[in-house]
Amino acid sequence: MSQENTNIERWNLAERHLWAPLGWDAHAVSRVLQEIASHAVDDADLYFQYRHAESWSLEEGIVKAGSFSIDAGVGARAIHGEKQALAYTDVLEPDAVRDAARTVRAIAAQGQAGVTAVPLARVAAVTPQYPAVDPVHTLAATDKVALLQRLEAKARALESRLDQVMAHLVAVWEAVIVARLDGTLAYDIRPLVRLSLTVIAHDNGRREVGSAGIGGRYGLERFDDAVLDRLAEQAVRQAQVNLEARPAPAGEMTVVLGSGWPGVLLHEAVGHGLEGDFNRKGVSAYSGQLGETVAAKGVTVVDNGAMPERRGSLTVDDEGTPTGETVLIEDGVLVGYLHDRLNARLMGMRPTGNGRRESYAHLTLPRMTNTYLRPGPYAPEEVVASLDRGIYAVQFGGGQVDITSGKFVFEMSEAYWVENGKIQYPVKGATLIGDGPEVMRQVTMIANDWALDPGIGTCGKEGQSVPVGVGQPTLRIERITVGGTGGA
Repeated sequence: MSQENTNIERWNLAERHLWAPLGWDAHAVSRVLQEIASHAVDDADLYFQYRHAESWSLEEGIVKAGSFSIDAGVGARAIHGEKQALAYTDVLEPDAVRDAARTVRAIAAQGQAGVTAVPLARVAAVTPQYPAVDPVHTLAATDKVALLQRLEAKARALESRLDQVMAHLVAVWEAVIVARLDGTLAYDIRPLVRLSLTVIAHDNGRREVGSAGIGGRYGLERFDDAVLDRLAEQAVRQAQVNLEARPAPAGEMTVVLGSGWPGVLLHEAVGHGLEGDFNRKGVSAYSGQLGETVAAKGVTVVDNGAMPERRGSLTVDDEGTPTGETVLIEDGVLVGYLHDRLNARLMGMRPTGNGRRESYAHLTLPRMTNTYLRPGPYAPEEVVASLDRGIYAVQFGGGQVDITSGKFVFEMSEAYWVENGKIQYPVKGATLIGDGPEVMRQVTMIANDWALDPGIGTCGKEGQSVPVGVGQPTLRIERITVGGTGGA
């Protein structure tokens, strides 16, 4: 199918779910925007969203939960200076949308000259970053349950000491249309799936957890037996490793972070500090530092929403801006921030395609998409072998970060003690304690095994959750505080 036909297909899908129930077209939507523009506003948009989702949970071979939901609505937003107003409706009726539009224009004084609304025209063809497939309907309900049952069986076949096996499947399909005051009319069809597995193993009165997951913007047909085998092996292996783990040592030491999911530390401790709103308000540890050295030489941090089929990818963001690659830190120097339209305008910069919202009922915020650190010249084995005494952290659990200071605490879910360049034994109960800017200055080796996480990340900010990707190659951090309960 040609690019033009692909875009027509997507537009027709979005229009059928969002405008057809209203009996609307571009002219009708443009009149609503003009109504907002009758007051003095700097920007305005209408965000139409349709979403249906299904989830299944299996525990001990029994379906513990199954759900299906449909949600649709329109959010009307007006911007005046630094102020934003949002009114939304989950009733797809013209009067409800017009009422929402009249409500948000109240942030500007009536009678003042507003921005003139430009007639809407669909944005120039943008290459979709994922198929328009509806994953909710790619498998029957019985087949989805059978998939989870196969995953459980594969895990149990690998390890007889499993007490519990829990599998979870989520499939989402969204259609969105963004109509902006400047005449932009953008649209997107967004599939999203996630499959996860958690196992609990026992040995001599001890119980340990292992987990694995995978996801992205594609259909459920991707979850074939090879994928199920891999998930089962990863989750079971992690539980087995943790059963043998010893108490982690504590103190300041050298740490090597593995590739892929450990990039969640970069996302939380560094990425949030590079979002435009925190820097415009001067509350980020990176505020006012453009052009300055903020990390070790060789450290290049990128956010890229235009990666095919990745969990954090978007063809266009939730303001209709095409996504792309934004370099944030280049060879240790801070060169950019992540922007939505509001913060870009107020800071005299360009939008980067990072305006994101959880739904039509939420305001847009500058948010990350897929954020990662680029690879370096070393083999990962060489980085681990460089450790005299320290920890090799392969997987992370939860953590907390303070955006203003950059300080963080992260729990390691799989880690090893290394001496003289050799892995000695697994450790448990280890935490990393530090601050993001300082950690980036302590990077002394960057490997060539760059990888993104398997597609499982969700990011929270101001009460909103959105899917994201994180990644990095194997890294050596020269000095960082490790919290633990054992002796080195």
